Amino acid sequence: MEQTVEVEEEKLFTNQKLLRLLWPLIIEQALSVLVGMADTVMVSSVGEAAISGVSLVDMINNLIFNIFAALATGGAVVTSQFLGARRRDEACRSAGQLVTLSALLGLAVMAFCLAFSHGLLRLFFGQIDDDVMSAALTYFFITGLSYPFLALYNAGAAIFRSVGNSAVSMRVSVLMNIINVCGNALCVFVLHMGVAGVAVPTLVSRMIGAVLILRMTTRHDNPARVTWEGVRRFRPDMARNILYIGIPSAMENSLFQLGRVLVVSMISLFGTVHISANAVANNLDSVGCIVGQAMGLAMISVVGRCIGAGSPSQAIYYTKKLMLWDYIVQGLANAAVILALPLLLRMYTLSPETAELSRILILIHCGCGILLWPAAFVLPNALRAANDVRFTMMTSILSMAIWRLGFSYILCVNMQWGAVGVWIAMVVDWVCRVLCFVIRFVSGKWKRRAVPAQSAAKA
Repeated sequence: MEQTVEVEEEKLFTNQKLLRLLWPLIIEQALSVLVGMADTVMVSSVGEAAISGVSLVDMINNLIFNIFAALATGGAVVTSQFLGARRRDEACRSAGQLVTLSALLGLAVMAFCLAFSHGLLRLFFGQIDDDVMSAALTYFFITGLSYPFLALYNAGAAIFRSVGNSAVSMRVSVLMNIINVCGNALCVFVLHMGVAGVAVPTLVSRMIGAVLILRMTTRHDNPARVTWEGVRRFRPDMARNILYIGIPSAMENSLFQLGRVLVVSMISLFGTVHISANAVANNLDSVGCIVGQAMGLAMISVVGRCIGAGSPSQAIYYTKKLMLWDYIVQGLANAAVILALPLLLRMYTLSPETAELSRILILIHCGCGILLWPAAFVLPNALRAANDVRFTMMTSILSMAIWRLGFSYILCVNMQWGAVGVWIAMVVDWVCRVLCFVIRFVSGKWKRRAVPAQSAAKA
């Protein structure tokens, strides 16, 4: 009762504020998923070798994206906490340092991937067919050039989410996706550029998006305004605050995505049908996760602001509220995907065998995702925002290694279940994550770390 009274008297967020933060994030995530579907549909017209090559590289691209997103998460948490503590100058400095760190990381990752693209593809996916490898190398090189711009866009979007203004990143995302889809249609169907036709528009859209969103972060009405001085001048203390959150999150996300790459390498042993079905299933089941992805981003900003204000009780209150909203809406979204599945699969140019395997994989993901996905992937963001990053990192890494990788090898390779075995192992991984994160949240042990990041980093 005391907690309820406290929250009612000193609310940091009304329902209207939460919805203003959430709806642009949902639209942005929906656009990202729909554009990804459009890319896959268009490239499927080039052939199954093309869709296989693109899907393999996208597994690596997702790994890279999650590294950038983890760094942006660190910046968003620190900036949110400074804003919650009403320390605007420090929030501006942390935003500037996030831009600097993102630029450096993006350039370093681009240089590494371009230099070792062929070796990385062989390392992760082994002896894939020559036509698949050719498509993958083309797509990898062009999209690799976009990494610095992707890192900077993520930094700018995280800054605006931390101040509760997610509408800015949504508007930029809309423009980026329009450029991407129109460019894909032009390059694939008119210019007949093949795999390059879906890669070049991605590069152009990310360049434009990074420039626009960084420009907007410098506006004087931005509570976490980025200045040239804040970007140019390296602040070790501020960088340490960001990396305190960002490094464990980067390790967690990158190893999680690396695990996904490794299980896809197991799937690749079963040929193009399994690779293509896995790509299509990943494409379509992401529709059911749109709201969950948006809710996870909102959770970072909301809980971070509560921790910065010194109110763990409000962090609990808003975590429960956002989780309830997510379960309701995400459950409806997954149910809609299941019901519309026959129609959705007709959008792709697939062989009957690939279409049937895609259907089975999507049913596994969406059916189990209704109950498990929010607690497995949205709830841990509340713990991260409260600086409980080491627990989330260790839980995710161990669960991935033991269940998703180990069990995938048994079911996929040893028992010859192929992609179906990998997806069953994925569900087992979800169950483990849910148990660990729910128990951690309910126990309240995360509160020991629930202090502003600048204090936690020195602890």
